[in-house]
Amino acid sequence: MSLNHIKVDIDLLKKYDRPGPRYTSYPTAPYFHEGVGVEVFETHLKNDDQALANKDISLYFHLPFCDTLCYFCGCNMMVTRNRQKIETYIDYLEKEMALLKSKISPERKIVQLHWGGGTPTHLSPEQIRRLGRLIQKYFDFKDTAEVSVEIDPRELTRDHMVALKEVGFNRCSMGVQDFNPKVQKTVNRIQPEDLTRQTVGWAKELGFESLNLDLMYGLPYQTVDTFEKTIDSILNMKPDRLAVFNYAHLPQMIKHQRLIKDEWLPSPDIKLQLLKLSIEKLTSNGFVYIGMDHFARPEDELTLAMKNSTLYRNFQGYSTHAGINLLAVGITSISMLSDLYVQNYKTLDEYYRKLDEGEIPVMRGVELNEDDQLRREVITELMCNFRLQKEKIESKYKIEFDSYFADALKALKQFEDDELVELAGDQITVTTAGRLLVRNIAMNFDFYLKQKEKNKPQFSRTV
Repeated sequence: MSLNHIKVDIDLLKKYDRPGPRYTSYPTAPYFHEGVGVEVFETHLKNDDQALANKDISLYFHLPFCDTLCYFCGCNMMVTRNRQKIETYIDYLEKEMALLKSKISPERKIVQLHWGGGTPTHLSPEQIRRLGRLIQKYFDFKDTAEVSVEIDPRELTRDHMVALKEVGFNRCSMGVQDFNPKVQKTVNRIQPEDLTRQTVGWAKELGFESLNLDLMYGLPYQTVDTFEKTIDSILNMKPDRLAVFNYAHLPQMIKHQRLIKDEWLPSPDIKLQLLKLSIEKLTSNGFVYIGMDHFARPEDELTLAMKNSTLYRNFQGYSTHAGINLLAVGITSISMLSDLYVQNYKTLDEYYRKLDEGEIPVMRGVELNEDDQLRREVITELMCNFRLQKEKIESKYKIEFDSYFADALKALKQFEDDELVELAGDQITVTTAGRLLVRNIAMNFDFYLKQKEKNKPQFSRTV
């Protein structure tokens, strides 16, 4: 049995299962507002650009187009087979890159690039090459940069993978969700196992340094037996990282999820058993549980970052580069500066209009006050490093920790009783079991969740 093996207590999961943020930002996206626009963004960008400690940059490109609609999808996407529509979008991505490049110092280097979607590989190989060359034209990359892309095997050719490698991609992530044919048909994602294996083979043959596969539990007609077969097949493919996401069924917010009937979904008990199976099976087969949905091999950079207390979270999930600016390009994408989040316009028409006017297409955002920055650091420490030194926070923010967070520490007592956290003097430590419920632990430090609002934002469940 692996040294990393974790046993899951279903009763504990039931006790703490409730809606809550994923903390890819703090404050979370529902608190972004249109009072923060491009002028505020440019001011903060200039301030960060002058701060020597924040020279490196992470880039994110949102490519929203897909060939077909997956009914479970909660991403910002649109179905199109119009190649000219995609060409036009790339034209406008270049306009946004040019505007961003004019606002940052030429010596700043890119240490991370990620293409997300939608389906980035819905671009043709020629379009991949075109966009890749444009990015290299406007930005300088460090030799050690992590360059990752989300791929979909269903319309992929080997030339797509060759094109990605040619423009510098060294990591790829692939959605699998479930190999069971009935599950695939019900969610409108037909992706046979041999197709996935072929893509994994191409990635390894072409020298991609890291391969991540995504699974999803809670989908229609999943059972413990059928999902275990999917996990066994995935283990056989030997990925470097795995993400096992909880399907968030929110048909009142995401209209196309109404195509998935409630009665098709696994019961709450079965869903918890699927989570238990995933964690226990993966950790007993050599994967390290990073936290929340993420697993990695012991030698993977994500695991090493966790051990070295340099793990971070942003809108792409767990990351190995803490404390750097994230500049996001494309519709709906979210940029993160030292004390600001901004989101671009969500429709093509509005996005194009702003760029035609010569403006970075920022629609809304939020500036962090001192309390926000303090709480963000506390939440980040707990969710990424699973350990918080009170003295470090006190020294930086000039507070008395136990007094400032008296309510949170009181609420954490039940987590301590359930052996999910250890509250020892100057330190708060999330236990291995507590990583399963780290969102719940972090929620105790969230100022906004404590407010009595008439229209509280809806979040997915923590389990």
